[in-house]
Amino acid sequence: MDELPKGTIDVLPGFRLAWPISDDLATLRAAVRAFGTGAGLADSRLMDLVITASEAAAKVLEHGGGGTLIAWSDQDGVSLELVDVAGVLSTAYWATGREPAPVTGQDVSRRLMRRLCDEIVLDDSDGTARLHLRFHHRGRRRTHLTPA
Repeated sequence: MDELPKGTIDVLPGFRLAWPISDDLATLRAAVRAFGTGAGLADSRLMDLVITASEAAAKVLEHGGGGTLIAWSDQDGVSLELVDVAGVLSTAYWATGREPAPVTGQDVSRRLMRRLCDEIVLDDSDGTARLHLRFHHRGRRRTHLTPA
């Protein structure tokens, strides 16, 4: 993987960065943390962003997939889009209802993403899953999965 940013990135609204999803999740987390900090997230909101990015990327890798993580910001918050070329994070993956059953191995990632994100939008209409995860600068609210 190419050298990724450390610390803070100066992020202007509309600025986008993309990283390949690889087994180097520590580097991906550091890059997402730097992006989120530069975009104005702090404390628990920043941790929500980093944890969710890592969980989603790990789930893609766990099932042999690959893809890209794209981050951008605007005046209201930060968005992550996972482009999952294998379609792991598909409608079927999310089809456990609005709240997963008690935490079991497969439910942990879904539960975390639903709890930590403000919005989740999924588009898997062409076999490639595109998962849009949204984090507002202000407090957290309950998340509902929205098909694109």
